[in-house]
Amino acid sequence: MNETDAPSLLPVALVTCAELPDGDSDDTGLVEAFAAVGLDATWQVWDDPSVLWQRFHAILIRSTWDYTTKRDEFLRWAAAVAARGPMLLNPLDLLSWNSDKIYLRELADAGIPIVPTSWSPPGTEAEWLNTEFVAKPSVGAGSVGAGRFDPATPDGLAAARSHVQMLHGAGRTVLIQPYLSGVDDSGERALLYFGGTFSHAITKAALLPPDAANPLREGSTSGNRAPLYYTERISDAVATPAELAVGAQVLQWLRSRDGEYPLYARVDLLPSADGPKLIELELVEPSLFFAFGEQALGMLAAELSTRLRTG
Repeated sequence: MNETDAPSLLPVALVTCAELPDGDSDDTGLVEAFAAVGLDATWQVWDDPSVLWQRFHAILIRSTWDYTTKRDEFLRWAAAVAARGPMLLNPLDLLSWNSDKIYLRELADAGIPIVPTSWSPPGTEAEWLNTEFVAKPSVGAGSVGAGRFDPATPDGLAAARSHVQMLHGAGRTVLIQPYLSGVDDSGERALLYFGGTFSHAITKAALLPPDAANPLREGSTSGNRAPLYYTERISDAVATPAELAVGAQVLQWLRSRDGEYPLYARVDLLPSADGPKLIELELVEPSLFFAFGEQALGMLAAELSTRLRTG
């Protein structure tokens, strides 16, 4: 076979943000893994008006972490891209549903064990807890805008009120969740899935120190500028049967809801006395921690290639 007989590579856009034009280091090896299955992957900034999205066969959301400050604009972009014909992954419906953590209500109603959560839209009073708790925006990523508060300390509740007032002032709905202290010893577990198949697990060390509150990116001063995300301490992990059971429950619920598994999914769990609790389900732009899963890059590449070539 000569070069003219070789099948052409299908163009795929790996979508990132302007602050990371070449993607995040978490995705190292992704371009090469895609090339191995006949996909020509290039990095593209989601809000770059010069990109011709219609030339791609697939648009894969990766490190678009600035969308949290302009979610409506991001979803309008995603809708416009999907309307032009390329396969958007994950699909628009999932991006819209999963980009606001109020989705946790629906999962709780389905019987999935979540971290107990209350929601406080702007103009409402938060449901304060009498034990240590976390307050964070319902649209957020990388712990930006999250705070940890202890009402037993002299200024704990006042600090929490001030933080929630700041979030409300930015138009954010606030989640209030108990701080599950088991995370201090065991960390947060993340389970990674491609096409509904479990790939690997990692542990994230506890990130929020006591009595600390992270600012939002919008409205923060140059001296207190929130980063795109806060750096996490990641280590390899072996998922327990109980954790895998919750992960399977979540993935089966998604399949029943949508008729298929998402291309990629990350199920984040916290330890509790009653077993693992879902803290977040990541379907938009999660870090997938490829370095900790020997087959992970190949699994994602093969699943995307299959979807593109079968329709």
